[in-house]
Amino acid sequence: MTITPPRTPRGTRTRAKLIEAAEHVFSAVGYADASVVRITERAGVAQGTFYLYFESKLQIFEELVEDLNHRVRLAMSEGARGAVGRLEAERAGFRAFFRFTAEHPALYRIIREAEFVSPRSLRLHYTRIVEGYIEGLTAAQAADEISDIDPVVAAWALMGVGEMIGMRWVLWGDGDAAGDDADPTASGTSEVPDHVFDEMMRFIRGALTAPKTEGTATP
Repeated sequence: MTITPPRTPRGTRTRAKLIEAAEHVFSAVGYADASVVRITERAGVAQGTFYLYFESKLQIFEELVEDLNHRVRLAMSEGARGAVGRLEAERAGFRAFFRFTAEHPALYRIIREAEFVSPRSLRLHYTRIVEGYIEGLTAAQAADEISDIDPVVAAWALMGVGEMIGMRWVLWGDGDAAGDDADPTASGTSEVPDHVFDEMMRFIRGALTAPKTEGTATP
């Protein structure tokens, strides 16, 4: 059955409330323990209203992943707007990503659950982010702003750097050891310390501007 949400401002608001409620519920209790009842109670709407917009718990989960993906890509794009050069764009984009992570710590738990709940959604999430990276890196190479590093490999590596730095310092905070606040759905009120951010960017700068290596590396 295909659901066509009501095309009215009120319908749009209701659907947005359900997505927002789903973000909270899936993050708080996980996919297995989440339910349509919990989502509608959180949204403050009748249970029957849910089925005007979504066929199932799985469908709203998949649409939530897509919604989070759209929002985080938009935040990064807007953050990097106006940056001069690829390295400045990387710096601004990462700052925006970390801000989004702090405001939406649910991103981590929901994306990780997608590996088991909806592998297709997980793959789409990462692929869409990487596609933008590849485009930007390819353009930077054409402008001689970065080295001849493979833009596909670099894109996946950069995404991994941002995700792990965000988990360690934004979600877990500044405990003495990673995991002091063992739940990666922590409050999301921390920021990446300046020295950590600067070291991350030094690493990225070195990787993107390293001189071309001739021949085949030997052990």
